Amino acid sequence: MKTSYKRGFTLIELLVVIAIIGILSSIVLASLNSARKKGRDARRVNDIKQIQLALELYYDANSNYPTSAQYVANLVSQGFISALPVDPLSLVSYAYEAIGSGTTCSSYHVGAKLETTGHSALSADIDYTAVAASQCTGGTWTTNADITAVNGGFAGTDPVYDVRP
Repeated sequence: MKTSYKRGFTLIELLVVIAIIGILSSIVLASLNSARKKGRDARRVNDIKQIQLALELYYDANSNYPTSAQYVANLVSQGFISALPVDPLSLVSYAYEAIGSGTTCSSYHVGAKLETTGHSALSADIDYTAVAASQCTGGTWTTNADITAVNGGFAGTDPVYDVRP
């Protein structure tokens, strides 16, 4: 008696395999998306710390912090930081506010909006509300679209990592 075996897959077997691959790939993509958000947030926190270091070096050299108008030009041109970091998603500068009276800027406030609400850095930041009256002369806000003076600046319901000296 002759038995014949056909080699290959049935249509149902192929559809089951494609469905399993689709489910696994959607799970992987969902976890990758949250990992990307956490990675961008880690970069934002690191960028703010680099800006803080550059501002402290500037203060040591000038006994004053730069006004918002001088912020970008002076930190880079005087060699305190090679290039001012920008937000990894929106590609704009982080929010900066020079604080003081007149042209004497005795403090500053710098921050970034994070994508994840449970970031550990949020427990160590200051949550300071920007006040226009405390800005240095010529100290208009250098800000990004995520943190606007109209929306309360650094204070608000969004997860904003902000620091002061």
